[in-house]
Amino acid sequence: MQTWHWQPPEAQSNAYLTCDLLKDWAHGFFTNQFWSRPPEELVSLLPYAQLPAVYRLKQVHGNRVMPAADLSPVVADQLAMSLAEADGLVSTAAAQAIWVCSADCTPILIGDLATGQTAAVHAGWRGTAAKILPVAVAQLQAQGGQIADLRVAMGPAIAGDQYQVSEPVAAQVGATLFADQPEFAELSEAAASPELSEFCQRLLQMPDSPVLPDSQPGRLRLDVPKVNLLQLAQLGFEPDQIAIAPYCTYQNPDWFFSYRREKQKKVQWSGIVSRD
Repeated sequence: MQTWHWQPPEAQSNAYLTCDLLKDWAHGFFTNQFWSRPPEELVSLLPYAQLPAVYRLKQVHGNRVMPAADLSPVVADQLAMSLAEADGLVSTAAAQAIWVCSADCTPILIGDLATGQTAAVHAGWRGTAAKILPVAVAQLQAQGGQIADLRVAMGPAIAGDQYQVSEPVAAQVGATLFADQPEFAELSEAAASPELSEFCQRLLQMPDSPVLPDSQPGRLRLDVPKVNLLQLAQLGFEPDQIAIAPYCTYQNPDWFFSYRREKQKKVQWSGIVSRD
């Protein structure tokens, strides 16, 4: 199991998480205690010799992943409406700080050991159903990256046993794990059907399933980080290339915002800086 650390180690507040898998990159998964500070300020807390250029997005719960080269660095007080609409970023040069925000969705940071390039992904259930993480991996590969060189850290998100969803949502996300069986893609879009319920039962019966039962009829529990992990496994990732943070945003109100818990549009930021 990969180790996660609070930075600075002795801090009782205003600390952020790092992961050993990404030790070669300045990075951080920030908490709700940094709510008032945008990435343009948070980047100064990362251990980097010179302040890198900052890139972020207007997130829309899709699977669009943009190269930093297609964007302009963010400036102080930039309005969200002027940002590009996407849910993932891939660096294209050294010293680019790329950021995503989340509140129950899964923030994912990736580093390429060989090229030094990075990716940042916001993976909610919609983005996961649209395979945003494989899209980001494909962009890193297009830049010369190899699967074996990639390291992936998934930050704090709502835990699977806390995340109640409808059967159609569980089916739509779960269908991504059966890409070789296209008939399930059509089932996943159905509002309700006997076939959909049968498919959900198949998901429940998977070994170490990302779908868990729920006491309410027509509902299930969904482990979104685990679905993303399984999508990576299908691409050829080994377990030691992936880490999932042991913190649930819903169950830890002292550290994390949770939209499911609070119904407020507040977020925590996660960022990583590319290197040579």
